Amino acid sequence: MSSSDANDPNHLNDPNDPYPDAEPQFARPPLKAKKGRGAVSNLQGRYEVLTREDIDDGWSGAHMDANTDANMDHDAASPETAAQTGEQRGTGPDVDGASAWKTLVIEEHAKSILSRNRSPDVPFTISLNPYRGCEHGCIYCFARPTHSYLGLSPGLDFERKIFAKVNAPELLRQELAKASHVPEPIALGVNTDAYQPCERELRLTRRLLEVLNECQHPVALITKSSLIERDIDLLAEMASRRLAMAAVTLTTLDSQVARTLEPRATAPLRRLRTIRALTDAGIPVGVSIAPVIPFVTEPDLERILAAAAEAGAVNAGYVTLRLPWEVSPLFRQWLEAHFPDRAARVMNRVRDIHGGKDYDSSFGKRMHGEGIWADLIRQRFERTVARLGIGVRSGRFQGLDTSLFRRPSTPVTLQRTKVNVKKKSSGKPNPGGQFELF
Repeated sequence: MSSSDANDPNHLNDPNDPYPDAEPQFARPPLKAKKGRGAVSNLQGRYEVLTREDIDDGWSGAHMDANTDANMDHDAASPETAAQTGEQRGTGPDVDGASAWKTLVIEEHAKSILSRNRSPDVPFTISLNPYRGCEHGCIYCFARPTHSYLGLSPGLDFERKIFAKVNAPELLRQELAKASHVPEPIALGVNTDAYQPCERELRLTRRLLEVLNECQHPVALITKSSLIERDIDLLAEMASRRLAMAAVTLTTLDSQVARTLEPRATAPLRRLRTIRALTDAGIPVGVSIAPVIPFVTEPDLERILAAAAEAGAVNAGYVTLRLPWEVSPLFRQWLEAHFPDRAARVMNRVRDIHGGKDYDSSFGKRMHGEGIWADLIRQRFERTVARLGIGVRSGRFQGLDTSLFRRPSTPVTLQRTKVNVKKKSSGKPNPGGQFELF
């Protein structure tokens, strides 16, 4: 049945109609990218009971779209919700002028701050993330599904509803004061960027580094933001004692692609200057090419490595595109909105790399994939790294010194504080189990 027949009441009398009593079919509205946002939609999380879907019934218009956006965000903007979830800070009007999609920073009092994992695919076992959600809006971010634990969307909600763990420095000091704590490098900001825009005001990452510096505890940071240059004084002091290193993620050198792929992250050329600034300060810095997206960022692989090496990067690593849980439909929507001409080709190659699936989470396969195309990317990377004379990031944490660690002189005793984020008991996994996403 054609769309024109669906809106014709006479089609109900058609003897050849296999569904004579069916409701008229409405077309889905075309996907429209929001300026300054990575996700194209506010896709529902996998734990939602009800499913909502936008349709075009012929009555929509500019005024209707504005009302729809406002209604979708009614609960988040209401004073009642603000009282339940904690203090909300707006980071300024949304760049496309839609107040419904304004960024909200929600203060959260966390119960713990260090996460531990036993994954053989990552070079660290302890990580620390002062924020949940990330305003950088990278469409490929593997951490997006964690917002489903909060009853929020991994789409637009993930990049506009940011939870700041305001007691993170105190929790870290308490953890380091425990007699059971064994010092080993802490990876800071691996789930969501520790230098995202709200850090400029909240300074949680800065305060965490001050605690680590005081205790002479090793730390490794990874970021897409030039804001890390603010903390060069601390990082340089720590690096002089082999207590700090950094990595800058660089996915493409094409500013137009970056503007849609990671819309609120620092521009690619500016990140190269950040690598140079960290290197000049004596801070070991590497480049992380993550993710490598076939036919989108993959052609830039050799040029990115060459540019990073020239800027002073001492090691490099890469990860092929991973699409766990809701990241897969969100990425496919992004492709449809920005690269419709190559969307099918990109996804076919992604499936070739991950054994015929959008994503294979098996240890040893999820980071680099398998098969002929994965091998081609690996060979290109290895040959370019060898030609440029830079190291591979696999053993980079071994250069950090744990022997200087000393426990805090004045441990903090935290009072029991009610967590500001209201959690639902609906059989959902523990939010602390975020490493299942790696």
